[in-house]
Amino acid sequence: MTIHRMDNVGIVVDDLDAAVAFFTALGMELEGRMPIEGDWAGRVVGLSDMRSEIAMMRIPDAPGRLELATYHAPTSIIPEPAVTPANTLGLHRVMFAVDDIEATLARLRPLGGELVGEVTRFEDSFLLCYLRGPSGIILALAEQLN
Repeated sequence: MTIHRMDNVGIVVDDLDAAVAFFTALGMELEGRMPIEGDWAGRVVGLSDMRSEIAMMRIPDAPGRLELATYHAPTSIIPEPAVTPANTLGLHRVMFAVDDIEATLARLRPLGGELVGEVTRFEDSFLLCYLRGPSGIILALAEQLN
């Protein structure tokens, strides 16, 4: 058995417009947006009477996409605690390589981006940080120094 590629990472958000704006400010592009509903969709995700909307975000001129989804029915479940720490089981974070970590943070802060810890240097190789975005999503940003 061979895996051909990873198509996307799916993230459930409470405000799809805010999430699209946040990832656009990060540098991604909206590839498309559409409702997802019907019996077939509910059978795939295991939810009855499922109605959702997705926005597919892509990295310009590079592989990698995020599928942002919001659920209209049934309503989304908020984890406890709502803001989970970095060692919570499950999806941990999505990492992006950026040209300028400080400029990226400056673009994302007005859209609700908050540092989880601090911007830290790893040897002479990278500046790294964790950033909490819409719906508590944790992003990692990495700026290569050399």
